[in-house]
Amino acid sequence: MGEVLMYISLAIVLIVVLALVVYLLGIIIALRRASQNLQQLAGGLDAIAKDTEPLPGKLTTINGALGQLLSGLVAVDGHLAAVAKLLGR
Repeated sequence: MGEVLMYISLAIVLIVVLALVVYLLGIIIALRRASQNLQQLAGGLDAIAKDTEPLPGKLTTINGALGQLLSGLVAVDGHLAAVAKLLGR
């Protein structure tokens, strides 16, 4: 009777250990995949940072040009309003 209980206990321990091994292997595989994805993401973010470095200077130039365009468009709007007033519209 004692020998049977020992074999049953060993079988249960073996089943638990095998189950843990299977789950731990699954976790290892998932972590490796996540690591690869994170490395790709970090590389992409570095490329984005490098590609957008010159933007602040260019945006300042564009903003200045848009400011000049705005004042010109406001002047044209004033002239068009005066013409419309003369035409009675």
